[in-house]
Amino acid sequence: QVQLVESGGGLVQAGDSLRLSCAASASGRTFSSYQMGWFRQAPGKEREFVAAISWNGDNTSYADSVKGRFTISRDNAKNTMYLQMNSLKPEDTAVYYCAATLTLYRIIVTTSNLYDYWGQGTQVTVSS
Repeated sequence: QVQLVESGGGLVQAGDSLRLSCAASASGRTFSSYQMGWFRQAPGKEREFVAAISWNGDNTSYADSVKGRFTISRDNAKNTMYLQMNSLKPEDTAVYYCAATLTLYRIIVTTSNLYDYWGQGTQVTVSS
């Protein structure tokens, strides 16, 4: 039902910034109904929550490890979600995935199992 494609990853040094994008195939009106999130998975580790945003962009949630450094946003007219990553650290190195859930949750959900659609991921590597 929904195709998600991440972009914007790359190789950067500690302290640098990146902006990840997640483009959705759904129409703007349909996209606006999806709660969206970013997750990441480092080598040898489980996938972990990074950030999420409500359907209208009015509510967000962040993992403690990225608070104050990352900002999640969405542009429903462009069917795109973003993750602005500032002050990157080597521990941010991971494959970053965007995800969407069609369920109209009343709260921000941070559990990966509650998301229905996933992108293929984009690699972010931060050197020290």
